[in-house]
Amino acid sequence: MSTLTDETHESHETRTVSAEEPGVTFAGAVSSEWIKFRTLRSSWVVLLAAVIAMVVIAGLIGYFTGSKWDTQLDPEDRVASAPLQGLFLAQLLIGVLGVLFVSGEYTTGMIRSTLAAVPRRLPVLWAKGLVYGLVTLGALIPTTFIAYGVAQIFLGHYGHSTSLSAPTALRAVLATAIYLTLVGLLGSAMGWIVRSTPGGISLLVGLLLVVPVLLEVVPGQWAKDIGHYLPSAAGASFYSSLQTDGALSPGAGLLVLVVWVAVATAAAAVLLRRHDG
Repeated sequence: MSTLTDETHESHETRTVSAEEPGVTFAGAVSSEWIKFRTLRSSWVVLLAAVIAMVVIAGLIGYFTGSKWDTQLDPEDRVASAPLQGLFLAQLLIGVLGVLFVSGEYTTGMIRSTLAAVPRRLPVLWAKGLVYGLVTLGALIPTTFIAYGVAQIFLGHYGHSTSLSAPTALRAVLATAIYLTLVGLLGSAMGWIVRSTPGGISLLVGLLLVVPVLLEVVPGQWAKDIGHYLPSAAGASFYSSLQTDGALSPGAGLLVLVVWVAVATAAAAVLLRRHDG
């Protein structure tokens, strides 16, 4: 009787697990991550701040560049990508938001419930990346077009506007949105790797801003050659209309940036499986 009871109990457990497992789908994980993102007010505040920064800075650049066109201007202020320099601020906002989208769950302890609902772990990582990537790209593509258009209104007032049909113009607009999205995904990977908001942000800012400066002041050409393969420099060769000496080609720059995101995400996946599996 005891044996029969044990077998019945085991059979019941097997049926219960089998009934529950089909509910843990990737689509369900994506839906859950989307709910988390859209119900968190700070997500939209930071994303809106990045959008506003891009548009406002583009307008200011258009106005001041147009009014000083006949004076001494740096080469990067005359090219098609010049109005989109608001990305230097936007990349920090988007990158920080990527970190927060992950590390926030570790801070609040919600990650335990998330991983309990998705025992295989990795679908959570892919779902977060997919949701964050689609939301940011969906917001930033129209933003870069609007920012470019606003700048052209001011430049046109002074007779120096540039249309999207100009060489490198369309690439600069689309590439800026793609670059910012990839930076956000890089930030998300940092959040998984470090599991701390201050640590993830520090790691991202160091990689984007501090390391490139350090390599610039290190004697020797080798440091500068390495610098071309950092995320910020590779991204610049992708979105900028001005190609500097030694810089990667636009296609190579995009490829290097994608590799950075892929490697960071792979490291995040390994750590997630190892420490939370």
